[in-house]
Amino acid sequence: MNRRNFLRNLTATGLTGGACAALLVGEGEEGETSAEAGLRPPGAVDEEEFLSRCIRCFRCGDACPNRAIVALNEVNGADFSRLPKHGERGTPAIFPRRQACMLCVDVEADELLCTAACPTGALELVKKTSEDIQAKVKMGRARIDTNICYSYNGASCGVCVRACPFEGKALKAGFFERPILNEDWCVGCGLCERACIRYPQAISVEGLEQ
Repeated sequence: MNRRNFLRNLTATGLTGGACAALLVGEGEEGETSAEAGLRPPGAVDEEEFLSRCIRCFRCGDACPNRAIVALNEVNGADFSRLPKHGERGTPAIFPRRQACMLCVDVEADELLCTAACPTGALELVKKTSEDIQAKVKMGRARIDTNICYSYNGASCGVCVRACPFEGKALKAGFFERPILNEDWCVGCGLCERACIRYPQAISVEGLEQ
């Protein structure tokens, strides 16, 4: 995929993700929000090194054009009991169901803005090319629950596949538009989770540390 086609796909993905998902992370029938672990922003180095470098300045969150990055705290939905190794309050995280990483779609920049804003190298600089994103962005891994996915249960959906910036590679559509995941291409951006119209969602992204 060349740079122009990649950015064109990202633009289409942004429209899909925004239009098809309005649910918050973990929002239940009573309007409550359950706590989750969250994902590190794109370009994050290994967790132990990340914690040693991150100074909690939140410049990455301020730079994020999609306002997807929040500070880890209970108000923002962090469950510190699920983060025994890195339950660090104030460090940046992303909750895809609330707002996924859009990989800086429609932004006039050569790099992902959060990675360019990081002053300490906790987020490695990532260029806005498919090659660099594939090499440096591993926020988590997508998981598909075929027991509740519409396309695996007699209906045709495919929204998550069309939301994926690497459609046909990270996610491809099978019979009845059943999503088929290739983990080697998945960068864990969460756009599939954000787009899923099923609740609870049939596809979600788990952090690599979980």
